[in-house]
Amino acid sequence: MSRPAKTLTAWRFSDAKPGHDNQSLGLLEALGRKLELQSHTLTVPRSRITRGLNWLRGAVAGGADLPAPDLLVGAGHSTHLPLLTAARRHGGRSIVLMKPSLPTRCFDLCVIPEHDGLAVAPGRLITRGMLNRIREDADKDATRGLILVGGPSRHHGWATDQLIAMIREICLRSPGLQWTVANSRRTPAKTLKQLQQLESAQLTVMPWDRVPKDWLAGQLSRSGTVWVSEDSASMVYEALTAGVSTGLLPVPRLRDSRVSRGVSGLARDRLLTPYAAWVEGAALSPPEHAFNEADRIAAWMIEQWQLGV
Repeated sequence: MSRPAKTLTAWRFSDAKPGHDNQSLGLLEALGRKLELQSHTLTVPRSRITRGLNWLRGAVAGGADLPAPDLLVGAGHSTHLPLLTAARRHGGRSIVLMKPSLPTRCFDLCVIPEHDGLAVAPGRLITRGMLNRIREDADKDATRGLILVGGPSRHHGWATDQLIAMIREICLRSPGLQWTVANSRRTPAKTLKQLQQLESAQLTVMPWDRVPKDWLAGQLSRSGTVWVSEDSASMVYEALTAGVSTGLLPVPRLRDSRVSRGVSGLARDRLLTPYAAWVEGAALSPPEHAFNEADRIAAWMIEQWQLGV
């Protein structure tokens, strides 16, 4: 008679930033699909002084009444010291999901996007982009398309008229598809206004502040084709994780960055199709192999650490 699988306890350290939560939740949800896992979220103190004092005292905010952790997971620089404080006080393997502000040897595992420029080494796993919560859905609708529009950032400028012209061309060349355009917090008001002027029987605009929770994840999983503006790197990786045929809409680059070079590498590896190549006849096609970094990292942890045994 075999022993029942051990239920693992994970403490997830959150700085309440959606992008960081998306990464840590993505990893824990991937683990939870493979083994029995109980997860608890601890919100880290905002004050750096408080985090330092807690380290000296060995205090973990919110951890006193929780079961002892097997895994400690955090994304975001402010989670690093509380995570290590918990490891010293309560035990458990420490996993940080980024290039940490402390030496990587301080943690049991550092999961680092390749664009951060660190080499593979003991205690480091390198990923293509950031982890996320997206799952691939085999039941895709080839008649549905999604266009994800970002906005200006530190590394990218913006050109509304160019973007509108590209979206018009995409609709013109795909008369059989129903398109939904979703913008982001960074999208200029002028751009949103011009997008709304494009609305028709073929194209619907969904402003970011009107979509329900988890709407985007569902759209990505079920759409047959997705176009993403180049500034929205996290959305690019989410589209690829969803297994969708993905096109890249160019926006002006203010400077060359590690993140933009990572996105360019995806195009070179034919994981996505730049707009210019598509106009010249290149087809949009889904990734040839599953692209789910959260699942890959979870599988590595289970195998290497014999989790759940």
